[in-house]
Amino acid sequence: MNSTREAYGQALAELGEKYPIYVFDADLSKATQTVHFAKKFPERFTNMGIAESNMIGYAAGYAACGATVFASTFAEFAAGRAYDQIRNSVAYPHLNVKIAATHGGVLIGADGGSHQCVEDLALMRAIPGMVVLCPADTEETRRCVEAAILYDGPVYLRFGRMGTPEIYENGKTCTFEIGKGTVVEDGTDVTLIAVGDMVSRAAEAAKKLSEEGISAAVIDMASVKPIDESLVIAYAKKTGCIVTAEDHNIMGGLGGAVSEVLAKHQPVPQEMVGLQDQFGRSGTPADLAEYYGLTAEKIVEAAKKCMQRK
Repeated sequence: MNSTREAYGQALAELGEKYPIYVFDADLSKATQTVHFAKKFPERFTNMGIAESNMIGYAAGYAACGATVFASTFAEFAAGRAYDQIRNSVAYPHLNVKIAATHGGVLIGADGGSHQCVEDLALMRAIPGMVVLCPADTEETRRCVEAAILYDGPVYLRFGRMGTPEIYENGKTCTFEIGKGTVVEDGTDVTLIAVGDMVSRAAEAAKKLSEEGISAAVIDMASVKPIDESLVIAYAKKTGCIVTAEDHNIMGGLGGAVSEVLAKHQPVPQEMVGLQDQFGRSGTPADLAEYYGLTAEKIVEAAKKCMQRK
């Protein structure tokens, strides 16, 4: 199983042959996997050192001169440390900078709460004009990276550290577009909407629910912003209840984005699987998934609870 950060590195190295992109990194190129691009296109790669805010400023300068730039570091340093530069130097002038943030969420493992960013989707969603993407597997990551290149404006991409099951294989086709969600499994009783590492866990939950006679739809909402409002509304009408699942604080992330759509257009019961206003802590990914309830079993519980509220 590949991680989405590995898929990101592979995508950059591949797409660098097709597009004249530039890549910056903040002294983490092995971890963020930009090392592959650096070896292949050294003249278009710069290691900015441990200076994330400076990196975003340089990226903004390149973009202001017409370049498309990927600025890569951990999610905590991108969304947190460099927030001011992203907001004012990149988003405000709507520049063509793609902030590629790896190691998002608590499922990265033992790095602990200081490095486990659980609020980045909320921070980036709140910036006017910022596109926010969180792919689920290798193929979707490649498509997200290329979509970011082709999009004229700022994009925040979030990638995980650990290997995750491939969603788009065995006949399932990835048709990612910015602003569109993907129906991974259809269903009629409850809708499970997930992002990133949680998509495979939602699919596992759907199988468990099926064994109990419950038909669960699974939607991969890799485009967190703009979100696919029409798809959320359609499945709210179809199933009458929705569960969101994310390796992120339930406040302001995917759960918040979906609830905003439901509140405006189609109020139905919703349950949110994610961090319940908590920081991360050190541990193995498996132990952290259990501790924070980021498991297929917890999604099953949330689905049953949500169905009872119809």
